[in-house]
Amino acid sequence: MGDSGGSVVSVDIDRISFGGKEHHIQTKHGSVSVAVYGDHDKHALITYPDIALNHMSCFQGLLFCPEAASLLLHNFCIYHISPPGHELGATPISPSSPVQSVDELADQVAEVLDFFGLGSVMCLGVSAGAYILTLFATKYRERVLGLILVSPLYKTPSWTEWFYNKVMSNLLYYYGMCDMVKDCLLQRYFGKRVRGGSVVPESDTMQACRSFLDQRQSMNIWRFIQTINQRHDLTESLKQLQCRTLIFVGENSLFHAEAVHMAAKLDKRYSALIEVQACGSVVTEEQPHAMLIPMEYFLMGYGLFRPSHVSSSPRSPLNPFCISPDLLSPESMGVKLKPIKTRASLGA
Repeated sequence: MGDSGGSVVSVDIDRISFGGKEHHIQTKHGSVSVAVYGDHDKHALITYPDIALNHMSCFQGLLFCPEAASLLLHNFCIYHISPPGHELGATPISPSSPVQSVDELADQVAEVLDFFGLGSVMCLGVSAGAYILTLFATKYRERVLGLILVSPLYKTPSWTEWFYNKVMSNLLYYYGMCDMVKDCLLQRYFGKRVRGGSVVPESDTMQACRSFLDQRQSMNIWRFIQTINQRHDLTESLKQLQCRTLIFVGENSLFHAEAVHMAAKLDKRYSALIEVQACGSVVTEEQPHAMLIPMEYFLMGYGLFRPSHVSSSPRSPLNPFCISPDLLSPESMGVKLKPIKTRASLGA
């Protein structure tokens, strides 16, 4: 699948959803799908989803919020990168194609930027996708304006995560996207409130995601799990980051401890941590409103924020009183971000 000549070829496919266009770009490390939404003249926002997800299942909840549309779609052209073989309508990747390393996927992101003629970009990644974009930011420091990371990974897998991923890999390899694999993935993504149980029924978000997983190519998911399970530790590289970082993590996320530890490793003058109550890992789908005010103030420091015209009622999750006053302080709107650990809640 690689291109020994280093040339890049793209096939454009019009998409009805979101009114965007999908590009299949051939890179040195294989083909990658990028769905583009917005005005190419605006600042670029790159997204990368978690395992088995793509932009429709990982960022739809955030981007379907009217307030988020005002914040993100009015300020950015959004480039949704899918992990190899994770895009809508993906076909199975040839078994003869080597499984990419995390470094190759990060290099692939750089090739995507080159294809579209992009300079410095803002990045938004979730869990495994957050790892790929963080690695990209450490390798191509001059190309990243800022990182917005959701339940990020940055270390090698713990024994528990490694074993968990190994079980999913074996099930995918022998049985495909069976109910047990779906249950493992849904537990990875969502908190108990969304997953439901014997008394509480599954939420609409949970049912939609379960249906989405039924459409995935099992061996393509298997390949990405293999890649992520062999990732290396970024602890030392984090010290070289030259961009500001905003981290969100659900308090019920399987990666909560890792996200908190990552925030502690970053330069506290340029990073902030937001913990979201009663939420799992994929905050973008489970509690997207909790991300809006922190992102507004984060983007103000770049001069990218355009105020939302949507009014905020006292019951609105955008009410500033659900955010720690420290985050709204003048210091967090300037060149530097204060080290912040706060909690955002959707409670009325």
